[in-house]
Parts: sequence; C-alpha cells; structure tokens
Amino acid sequence: MIVSFDAELAILRIEGDEDRTTSGRRRRPFSAALNATRDVIVDLSDLTFADPSLMIDLACLAQRLRANGVTLWLAHPQPNIRMLIETVGLHRLPAVRVNDGAKPALT
Repeated sequence: MIVSFDAELAILRIEGDEDRTTSGRRRRPFSAALNATRDVIVDLSDLTFADPSLMIDLACLAQRLRANGVTLWLAHPQPNIRMLIETVGLHRLPAVRVNDGAKPALT
C-alpha cells in the first residue's frame, strides 16, 4: 500500500491494497491534498483492492475540496475499483468525477 501526494501536479496516487487497517497511512497525503488550489487527480491505476473505508475517505476529501471550488478526479480505476466507486455512489457526489475522457489523461 502506497499513498502519496504530489502538490506541484495535484496528483494523489493510491497503489496496492487499501482497507480500514491501512487508513492511518492515508492521513498525511490526504491532508496535503486539502491544500490544493486546483483540481486533484486521484491516480487509481495501480490500486488493486479497496474496501469502502477508502471510498468514505475520498468522499470526505471531495466534500472538503468542494468548499474551495476544487474537483476530485478519480483516474484510471481498475474494473473492481470502478464497481466499488459505483456501488457506494462516490461518482454521484457533486465534486467527484471519474475519468471518462473528458479530462486529460495523467502524464
């Protein structure tokens, strides 16, 4: 499990397996993302497993970013992660978008 935030590019990378037991390791990168002044891209391309605790943390992050006019872009989720996003309804939140080609791909 690796979670990191690149403040210059506003990219939050989440890799490996994420569940409730690893939630403490997300705090620092998620907190850093709260300072973003532009849309935050969450790179999910290397996330192989997640439980709903990650989706709740992403929803809270999105809500707090929305207060600052910032959108959370969920980029390149694997099929099982996309299904989880849709099952919990994360993609329906006002400040959340799933990369569907409307936003440039990650560099």
